[in-house]
Amino acid sequence: MAVTKERKLEIIKKFGENEGDSGKDAVQVALLTERIIGLTEHLKANKKDYSTKRGLLKLVGRRRKLLSYIEKKDVQRYRELVAELGLRK
Repeated sequence: MAVTKERKLEIIKKFGENEGDSGKDAVQVALLTERIIGLTEHLKANKKDYSTKRGLLKLVGRRRKLLSYIEKKDVQRYRELVAELGLRK
């Protein structure tokens, strides 16, 4: 369910400029997407886990806010990020 250190480093390398660039907005969106995918799989097996569902909705809201920020700053980068992550927005 949780993102492993190795997977997290892969995401940071892919979306960041260097290995320590975990604060970049695209990296944050990618990490949130990875966590959302894991929680979605958990909720498919545990339908009555309402506290996890609430946490998932909070993560989705945080990702939505970051994506709208990226869209305001640079539309082209936003479109590339959404396409690369496979989001429907």
